[in-house]
Amino acid sequence: MRLNALVLTCLVFAASASVSADDWPQWLGPNRDSVWREDGVVDQFPEQGLPVKWRKPVALGYSGPAVAGGRVFVTDYVQGSGGITNIAAKRDALEGTERVLCLSADTGDTLWEHEYDRAYKISYPSGPRCTPLVDEGKVYTLGAQGDLFCFDAATGRRIWSKVLTEEYDTQAPLWGFAAHPLIDGDLLYCVVGGEGSIAVAFNKQTGTEVWRALSAKDPGYCPPTMIEHAGTKQLLIWHTESLNSVNPATGELYWTVPLKPAYWMSIASPRQLGSYLYASGDGNVAALMQLGDEKPAADIVWRGKAKNAVFCSHSTPFLEEGMIYGNDGSTGALIGVNMEDAARLWQTMEPTSRTKRRAKYGTAFLVKHNDRFFLFSETGDLVLANLSKDGYEEISRFHLLDPTNTAYGRDVVWTHPAFAQRCVFARNDKEIVCVSLAAP
Repeated sequence: MRLNALVLTCLVFAASASVSADDWPQWLGPNRDSVWREDGVVDQFPEQGLPVKWRKPVALGYSGPAVAGGRVFVTDYVQGSGGITNIAAKRDALEGTERVLCLSADTGDTLWEHEYDRAYKISYPSGPRCTPLVDEGKVYTLGAQGDLFCFDAATGRRIWSKVLTEEYDTQAPLWGFAAHPLIDGDLLYCVVGGEGSIAVAFNKQTGTEVWRALSAKDPGYCPPTMIEHAGTKQLLIWHTESLNSVNPATGELYWTVPLKPAYWMSIASPRQLGSYLYASGDGNVAALMQLGDEKPAADIVWRGKAKNAVFCSHSTPFLEEGMIYGNDGSTGALIGVNMEDAARLWQTMEPTSRTKRRAKYGTAFLVKHNDRFFLFSETGDLVLANLSKDGYEEISRFHLLDPTNTAYGRDVVWTHPAFAQRCVFARNDKEIVCVSLAAP
């Protein structure tokens, strides 16, 4: 397998990015590639710790913040009645309100908010899952029960909205709507559910449906993912039965690969590196595919087995220089995998749960910056580290937030941070914090 041109391919893609590096307007950053392209950032954390610029109270939420145009957008859930058990197969019933908050990125002051009544009946019901999406002066949000909104980002004026469960005759997945919406051109892509409408494309200006496609018993939780290979854009939709490539303009199916994770947990986005594509999920389900050069297609290079590859669950892996870095769902370890043959070269619990034994779904969210990584651990720590085929090398660590949720007998914070304005923005179920990462 030829992997020697992969680094050059990624550098060319990065250089062509047209979004301002100073904003983090959606999940995984401007290009949804988990890369922070800001300059003037610290090489290591000061001994006295990182400067905290502000903290602001928020309510329940798994959703990460988005930062654009000097504003922070975050969603939460103000619980009224009902109890949270965090039992995986049990839908908890809550009464309360979902909120969309717009804050000043400089001070944390509230600029506007939108609140609406919403009963929950999902498992792990501590708030919305999807990061807001900011595009051309508008902000789009998707709540845990399927409330899709488009707001004026400056004023909070509602432009359009819809309840996906009502329009598509479906119910929220067991763990709620969690597939972060995607915008490309004039279209807003969402994973919905229902017969023939696992994937739906809307006109981003009006909310009018443009096309719908695919059927499956359950839509899963994996965000729509746009890739481009051999001059053709492909929209990837991974539902609970297969990974599918469709024409982004029409929804026409290009190809499908059977890929059925355990417990309907198609969550982590497929990752492209050059002509290769990697997808992994719960239950030892993973595949490295080679994309077709003549037409949209995908051929299996290898499928993961119990003791190789990395089976990512809650967080998306990162691919570079012939390596796959990701958090393994069953062990909770961060694992470095050789793309060539799926061999595990190393693993560590230090940036995830920091325990000495297995911690199921142990999580750290990976973001690349220059030649190192920022990792936000489920312990609430921000870690600066080097990752390579030789192993994990921790440079610095700083405690951003206390873990305020629970899972599998331990305290966790499972929210993806945002990196913008030489700062990190992170939240738990009680507060959102802005911490400076500017070089002195």
